[in-house]
Order: sequence, then structure tokens, then C-alpha cells
Amino acid sequence: MSSKKIKEYINSNRRDFSNKPFNKEMAHDDPIKQYERWFEEALESKILDPYAACLSTVDFEGRPSSRILYIRDISKNGFIFYTNFNSKKGNDLNKNKYGSLNVFWPDLERQIRIQGVIEKVNNSTSDKYFNARPRSSQIGAWASNQSENLHNRAELEAKIEFFKKKFKNIEVPRPPHWGGYCLVPFLMEFWQGRPSRLHDRIVYKKESNKWIKSRLSP
Repeated sequence: MSSKKIKEYINSNRRDFSNKPFNKEMAHDDPIKQYERWFEEALESKILDPYAACLSTVDFEGRPSSRILYIRDISKNGFIFYTNFNSKKGNDLNKNKYGSLNVFWPDLERQIRIQGVIEKVNNSTSDKYFNARPRSSQIGAWASNQSENLHNRAELEAKIEFFKKKFKNIEVPRPPHWGGYCLVPFLMEFWQGRPSRLHDRIVYKKESNKWIKSRLSP
């Protein structure tokens, strides 16, 4: 498709949103509980990968970077995901601990913005999750120098074979460069699509260790 056709499509195709309201009275006082409510509805709607989210980090020069990953757990503190600590996101977080998650469920016309401080989880939490992963994923965590240049696919496959042999007939230990992060939120916004782009937006901000709930203009 040419650039001209892409532009024509983008500018000519529009759809309106359904008339499903969401207001402060409907929203739970705790945004984590509200997330759980919406997540349950996403499961009931059989949405593909409802735990997928876009994580944005910022490097030491203030340049943002985003990628899709899976939220793998929720604790009382926040939202947990796992990665290689030496990856692009890991290097960003070494320099700048602030980040955001964006959850988008188009079938429900909903998105959730989560901003906060990102910190490593303890070793026991990372170990427990790693030990529950499929063995092939455990091997992959050792074989992949995530975000670093790779000459070709054969180089990666050779590393996989190396670690398969190294850990043959024994449990695969968690690599020291791999584990979990928890995004501890200080702001969460729940967005519900409404007709004529007059969307409902309920935002929670943490002030003095308490969540303050308010409504934003669309």
C-alpha cells in the first residue's frame, strides 16, 4: 500500500464509540481494585492477551522508548513484569526509575494508563516465577543477550544448543541478569470510549499515601 493510500485511509475512516458510561460513582475507591474489575470483564469478553501492556521508559538523555510486554502479576504494591536486566528497558531503568504502562482493550473501548516508580522485586519472587516457566523459556533467558546485536538467527540457535547441553538433566537456574520489576503507581487513569469523542476519564492520584479520585475532560 502506498503512502498516499495510507493517508487516505487514516483520514477517511472513522468510527464512533458505544454509549457505555463510566463515572466516579461507578469507580472503586482503590484503582488496583478497579483494574481487577475491568480485567475480569476483559476475561469474560475473551479478549486476546488481556495482560498485555505497553511499557514506556526514558533513558538518561530523556529519550522515551516503548514496547509491548506482559503484566505477569499484581501485588499490593503494583504491577509486575519480567525481563533481562541488561535489556534496553533495564538499562533505562538503571538511569531513570520512572515509567508507565498502557493497557488497551479495543473490544471494550477501554484503556488504562499507569504511571509510577519501577523497582526490582526480591530474588525469591523472581525465582518463583522463573522456576514456573517452560524449560525452553528458561533456556532462552540464558541464550539471549536481549537488545544486543545478533549476527544471524544461527548464532542464537547455537547459544540455545549450548545451554541445553550445559543444563542437561538438571534444573535450569535463574540467570543473575534476569528477573522481575514492579511498577508502583502514583497515577492511574481509566478511559472509557464514548460517542463523539466525549470519553469518560477517571483518574486516581496518590497524595499523602491516599488515592484521590477525579474526573478529567475528554
